[in-house]
Amino acid sequence: MHRKKFLQLALISPLGLLARPMNWLISNNPFAENADVTYFKKGDAEYELLRKGFNKRIDKYPEIIARCNNEKGVSEAIKLAIKKSLSVAVKSGGHCMEGFSCNNNGMVINLSALNKIEWLDENTIRVGPACTLAMLYDVILPKNKIIPGGSCAGVGIGGLTLGGGYGLLARKFGLTCDSLQSVTMVDGIGNIRTSDNDNELLWACKGGNNGNFGVVTSLTFKLHDAPQTMQSFKFRSFNVNTVFAKAILEKWFAVCGRLPESCFSAFVLNHKTLYILITNAGKHTPQLQQVINELKSVSDKSTNSIRQPLASALKNYYGRQYPLYFKNASAGLYKDFSEISGCIEKAMELVVNTPGMIYQVNTLGGKILNKEFETASSFPHRDCIYFSELQSYWEQPAQEKKLLQRFQQVQEVFINHGIKAQYRNYPDINFKDWKEYYYSKNYVRLQTVKRKFDPDNLFRYEQSLG
Repeated sequence: MHRKKFLQLALISPLGLLARPMNWLISNNPFAENADVTYFKKGDAEYELLRKGFNKRIDKYPEIIARCNNEKGVSEAIKLAIKKSLSVAVKSGGHCMEGFSCNNNGMVINLSALNKIEWLDENTIRVGPACTLAMLYDVILPKNKIIPGGSCAGVGIGGLTLGGGYGLLARKFGLTCDSLQSVTMVDGIGNIRTSDNDNELLWACKGGNNGNFGVVTSLTFKLHDAPQTMQSFKFRSFNVNTVFAKAILEKWFAVCGRLPESCFSAFVLNHKTLYILITNAGKHTPQLQQVINELKSVSDKSTNSIRQPLASALKNYYGRQYPLYFKNASAGLYKDFSEISGCIEKAMELVVNTPGMIYQVNTLGGKILNKEFETASSFPHRDCIYFSELQSYWEQPAQEKKLLQRFQQVQEVFINHGIKAQYRNYPDINFKDWKEYYYSKNYVRLQTVKRKFDPDNLFRYEQSLG
């Protein structure tokens, strides 16, 4: 299936579903039905909708789904999970690429009702974890404010932030988690905690708490003055071969080092089509124009948009609003082209010869490199100024096996070449050394936080903190 990259992932929210009580719990369970939490089990019509995420490839069946309306409901659900010896997964938007926000035979705490936005002052908001980026932007952009989130409309702010969070404005303002001021969280015992008097908890939630040691029920953010407009520049080349694609990627690495912080860029190799995007939320400088001229000279076709109001421009990248079959994962964070020059041709050969497969590299750097941000967060890969991802998409389940095999072959090319830094928000279930890849030197420190807030390892999944 051919596809531009920025067909991003989104989930139709289950809000508004009519709940019915779990009769099997009512007789002996004080948490069965109240205003704080509603439980669902297999056989309930709502259960089928609530257990599914955006990735149709993932199919899991929890024993209980607890849809919580507030912190008290989350606490009650956790205590029920403890009583029944159930592991717990946390779902806010359902976009985890490997389905870690669901489980088999455990409990899923569904936070879809926690999506409110509260203004604390003109530069500060408190947000529920299930608030989607589209909902957030609709509220704050009319007041000329922004958080440097992603571009996918349906992603929940909770999962995005707790794993780091990057997007079109990250080079200008930092990662999403760098704007996080505080969190409220229900821990693995059922106690309601706040980071207001616990800097270590806040540190861990800035890149290291994707359902690892508690359920974050609210996040408080500092807002930034939003850029007024954004403009995009697109460059395409068709029917490319591996040698050409490698040469253009090396060129792209070289010129992107000169982009202003107001700019984002992505290199996208989609089968045999090569696509480069630049967005600019600042002034059009001679420096930027030189980069555009150089990329135009090596591309078959180039176009640019008119300068649009930021709210309108972001909607161009909101992407699909319904589930699909896919595999998408981090393929390495890099400092420069030299880190992959010895293996990239082999990886690209596999991509060019596989319809439905995409290799993409995105720019980081800019304010993400801020030393204060680095000290205050558990996100470990600040020195890597490029982030790559591998993607495959298909229409029918029968296509899955071949594409997943090819996907793994490409990943092994990078791993065997020594690429270790990986982005936790884009996990791959096949990473054997994921602890090092995702968290690097911060893993041991995060384990200490885990022991404090989740001493009995209630929150556990395939790649959760041990």
